[in-house]
Amino acid sequence: MVTVRQGDADITLLGTAHVSRASAEQVEQLLASGEYDAVAVELCPSRHHAIVNPDALARMDLFRVIREGKAAMVAASLALSAFQQRLADQFGIEPGAEMRAALQAAAHRGLPVILIDRELGITLRRIYRNIPWWRRYNLLGGLLASLVSREQITEAQIEQLKEGDMLETTFAQFAEQQQELYVPLIDERDRYMTARLQDSVAQDGHRHVLAVIGAGHLRGMQRYLEQSPEKPPQEIIRELDAIPRASRWVKLIPWLIVALILAGFALGFSQSSQIGWSMVIDWIVISGGLAAVGTLIAGGHPVTVLGAFLAAPLTTLNPAVGVGMVTAAIEMYFRKPTVEDFTRLRTTAAHLKGWWRNRVTRTLLVFLFSSLGAALGMYVAGYKIYERLTAG
Repeated sequence: MVTVRQGDADITLLGTAHVSRASAEQVEQLLASGEYDAVAVELCPSRHHAIVNPDALARMDLFRVIREGKAAMVAASLALSAFQQRLADQFGIEPGAEMRAALQAAAHRGLPVILIDRELGITLRRIYRNIPWWRRYNLLGGLLASLVSREQITEAQIEQLKEGDMLETTFAQFAEQQQELYVPLIDERDRYMTARLQDSVAQDGHRHVLAVIGAGHLRGMQRYLEQSPEKPPQEIIRELDAIPRASRWVKLIPWLIVALILAGFALGFSQSSQIGWSMVIDWIVISGGLAAVGTLIAGGHPVTVLGAFLAAPLTTLNPAVGVGMVTAAIEMYFRKPTVEDFTRLRTTAAHLKGWWRNRVTRTLLVFLFSSLGAALGMYVAGYKIYERLTAG
C-alpha cells in the first residue's frame, strides 16, 4: 500500500489479490477508519454491473451476441475468469471479494465510488489488434490452457503476490517475451486507471481516495502518478479507449482467397468438366467436412453438424457471412438455453467439462469450432484445387 500526493489530494493505492480473504478484510478495515472521502475500484462499468446485478447474465441475448460478432469476445471473457473462479472455489471466496467489500462499505458510509478500469471488451480488442495475426492462435491456446490446468496454489502464495516481487518478476519475463500482450493488458491499464483517478480528483475535488487495485498494477500506477503527465487525463482516456483499426490488407485476405478459388474453378472447367466438378466436390467435402468435424467436437446437435456440412461450402465463398452464424442458430433452435444455463454460466465455465454441459457455452463452442473448421477447410481445399490444376 502506497500513498501518492496529487495536488491537494492524497491517493492511496491498495494492491490486493483478487481471491484473497485477507485482501477483502483489509479493504473493510481501511474504509472503517473514516479517513477516505471516495473509493476507486479496479472495475469497468460492465463488470460493476455484473457485480451489482448478478442475474444480468441470465438476461443475455445470446443470438444477439453472436449476430453482432461478440461470441469470441464473450468466450474469451469466460475463459479469462475460469482460472480465477477455480481459485475462488478452492479457497471458498468469491472472485473480486475485495471489490465487493469496497462497494458495500462505500454504500454503507455514503462514499462515492469511482470506476477506474477500462472496459474489458476494449482491452481484449486492443490486445487482439496489437498481436500479429499469426500469433493470435497462441493467445487462444493460452486461454484454453487456463481451462485445462488443475494446478493448486496455496493461499500463502496468493498473499505473497501483494509484496510485488513474485508478480513483478513474472511480468518482467512476460513483457520481454510477449510485449504485444503486456502493453494493452497491463501497462495501458496502469495509465488508464491513473488518468481516471487524476481526472476524478481534479473534477470532483476529492481529498483522500482509496484505490483498490490488483497487486500487479500497484508499481505501474505509482510510477505514473509520481511522474508529470505527458497529456491531460481526459486525452489519455480517449486515446486508450480507441480501438486500433485492422490493417486493410488483412481484411482483403479472405476475399483474395475466394477470388483465387473461383479462378481455380474457372480454370478447372476450362480444362475439362471432369476436373472442374472434381474441384467442386473437393471444396464441398473438405470445407463442409472440417466444419462438421469442428461442430461435432463442440458437441453440436446432429442437425447442427449436418447444417455445418451444408453451409460451410457456401459461407466460405462469402467472407461476410460466417458458418458460425448458421450453426449457432441451428444449435439454439434444437437446444435452446434455459434460464438455469445462464444463471450457472460463471460456475460451469470455470471447468472444462462445463463448457460442453452448459447450453450457452456449448453454443459458443459450436460457433467457434465450426468457424475454425470451415477456415481450415478453406485452405486445405484451396491447396487441393491447386494440386489438381498443376496435375492437369
